[in-house]
Amino acid sequence: QVQLVESGGGLVQAGESLTLSCAASGDTFISYAMAWFRQVPGKEREFVAAVSRTGTSLYYVDSVRGQFTISRDNTKNTINLQMSLLKPGDTAVYYCAANRRSSSRTESDYEYWGQGTQVTVSS
Repeated sequence: QVQLVESGGGLVQAGESLTLSCAASGDTFISYAMAWFRQVPGKEREFVAAVSRTGTSLYYVDSVRGQFTISRDNTKNTINLQMSLLKPGDTAVYYCAANRRSSSRTESDYEYWGQGTQVTVSS
Protein backbone atom coordinates (compact mmCIF):
# COMPACT_ATOMS: atom_id res chain seq x y z
CA GLN A 1 0.00 0.00 0.00
CA VAL A 2 1.02 3.60 -0.38
CA GLN A 3 1.19 6.39 2.20
CA LEU A 4 0.41 9.95 1.11
CA VAL A 5 1.39 13.21 2.78
CA GLU A 6 0.20 16.57 1.49
CA SER A 7 1.91 19.89 2.06
CA GLY A 8 1.82 23.45 0.81
CA GLY A 9 -1.55 24.63 2.04
CA GLY A 10 -2.02 27.99 3.68
CA LEU A 11 -3.76 31.33 3.71
CA VAL A 12 -3.56 33.47 0.58
CA GLN A 13 -5.41 36.43 -0.84
CA ALA A 14 -7.70 36.24 -3.83
CA GLY A 15 -5.75 36.32 -7.08
CA GLU A 16 -2.64 34.78 -5.62
CA SER A 17 -1.12 31.40 -6.42
CA LEU A 18 -0.28 28.34 -4.34
CA THR A 19 1.28 24.97 -5.09
CA LEU A 20 0.29 21.86 -3.19
CA SER A 21 2.53 18.80 -3.06
CA CYS A 22 1.84 15.19 -2.19
CA ALA A 23 4.66 12.82 -1.32
CA ALA A 24 4.08 9.10 -1.69
CA SER A 25 5.93 6.27 0.01
CA GLY A 26 5.63 2.59 0.70
CA ASP A 27 4.93 1.17 -2.74
CA THR A 28 5.81 1.57 -6.41
CA PHE A 29 4.57 5.05 -7.20
CA ILE A 30 4.12 4.52 -10.92
CA SER A 31 1.59 1.78 -10.16
CA TYR A 32 -0.89 4.41 -9.04
CA ALA A 33 -3.06 6.91 -10.80
CA MET A 34 -3.19 10.02 -8.62
CA ALA A 35 -5.70 12.75 -7.97
CA TRP A 36 -6.59 15.78 -5.92
CA PHE A 37 -9.96 16.20 -4.26
CA ARG A 38 -11.23 19.00 -2.05
CA GLN A 39 -13.85 19.29 0.63
CA VAL A 40 -15.67 22.14 2.29
CA PRO A 41 -17.34 21.54 5.67
CA GLY A 42 -20.85 20.26 5.21
CA LYS A 43 -20.31 19.28 1.58
CA GLU A 44 -19.20 16.15 -0.20
CA ARG A 45 -15.64 15.72 -1.32
CA GLU A 46 -15.21 17.09 -4.82
CA PHE A 47 -12.91 15.87 -7.60
CA VAL A 48 -10.40 18.51 -8.67
CA ALA A 49 -7.80 16.91 -10.93
CA ALA A 50 -6.22 13.58 -11.80
CA VAL A 51 -3.09 12.37 -13.53
CA SER A 52 -2.40 9.00 -15.11
CA ARG A 53 0.43 6.72 -14.02
CA THR A 54 2.85 8.03 -16.60
CA GLY A 55 1.69 11.63 -16.32
CA THR A 56 0.63 11.82 -19.93
CA SER A 57 -3.11 12.09 -19.29
CA LEU A 58 -4.54 14.89 -17.18
CA TYR A 59 -8.13 15.44 -16.06
CA TYR A 60 -9.79 18.44 -14.42
CA VAL A 61 -13.16 19.45 -13.08
CA ASP A 62 -14.49 22.16 -15.36
CA SER A 63 -14.41 24.80 -12.63
CA VAL A 64 -10.59 24.69 -12.33
CA ARG A 65 -9.58 23.95 -15.92
CA GLY A 66 -7.09 26.58 -17.02
CA GLN A 67 -6.60 27.74 -13.43
CA PHE A 68 -5.07 24.64 -11.81
CA THR A 69 -2.35 22.34 -13.18
CA ILE A 70 -1.68 18.83 -11.92
CA SER A 71 1.67 17.16 -12.49
CA ARG A 72 3.67 14.24 -11.21
CA ASP A 73 7.33 13.37 -10.89
CA ASN A 74 7.82 9.62 -10.87
CA THR A 75 11.49 10.03 -9.98
CA LYS A 76 10.57 11.86 -6.76
CA ASN A 77 7.30 10.04 -6.00
CA THR A 78 5.38 13.29 -5.86
CA ILE A 79 2.46 15.04 -7.42
CA ASN A 80 1.79 18.75 -7.43
CA LEU A 81 -1.22 20.95 -7.88
CA GLN A 82 -0.35 24.43 -9.08
CA MET A 83 -3.22 26.76 -8.32
CA SER A 84 -3.39 30.24 -9.77
CA LEU A 85 -5.85 33.13 -9.60
CA LEU A 86 -7.29 31.67 -6.44
CA LYS A 87 -10.79 32.67 -5.40
CA PRO A 88 -12.54 32.46 -2.02
CA GLY A 89 -14.59 29.62 -3.54
CA ASP A 90 -11.39 27.56 -3.76
CA THR A 91 -11.17 27.48 0.04
CA ALA A 92 -11.25 23.85 1.14
CA VAL A 93 -9.25 21.00 2.56
CA TYR A 94 -7.35 19.48 -0.35
CA TYR A 95 -6.69 15.74 -0.37
CA CYS A 96 -4.27 13.67 -2.38
CA ALA A 97 -5.52 10.23 -3.44
CA ALA A 98 -4.17 7.14 -5.18
CA ASN A 99 -5.65 4.16 -6.94
CA ARG A 100 -4.20 1.18 -8.73
CA ARG A 101 -6.77 0.91 -11.49
CA SER A 102 -7.01 4.03 -13.59
CA SER A 103 -7.44 7.77 -13.49
CA SER A 104 -10.92 8.47 -12.21
CA ARG A 105 -13.10 11.37 -11.13
CA THR A 106 -14.93 9.18 -8.62
CA GLU A 107 -14.00 9.37 -4.96
CA SER A 108 -14.87 5.73 -4.25
CA ASP A 109 -12.37 4.54 -6.88
CA TYR A 110 -9.47 5.79 -4.78
CA GLU A 111 -8.05 3.40 -2.22
CA TYR A 112 -5.51 5.59 -0.45
CA TRP A 113 -5.81 9.11 0.91
CA GLY A 114 -3.63 11.68 2.57
CA GLN A 115 -4.65 13.58 5.68
CA GLY A 116 -5.44 16.76 3.76
CA THR A 117 -4.05 20.27 3.70
CA GLN A 118 -6.09 23.41 4.29
CA VAL A 119 -6.23 26.11 1.64
CA THR A 120 -7.91 29.35 2.64
CA VAL A 121 -8.40 32.18 0.15
CA SER A 122 -9.39 35.54 1.60
CA SER A 123 -11.23 38.19 -0.39
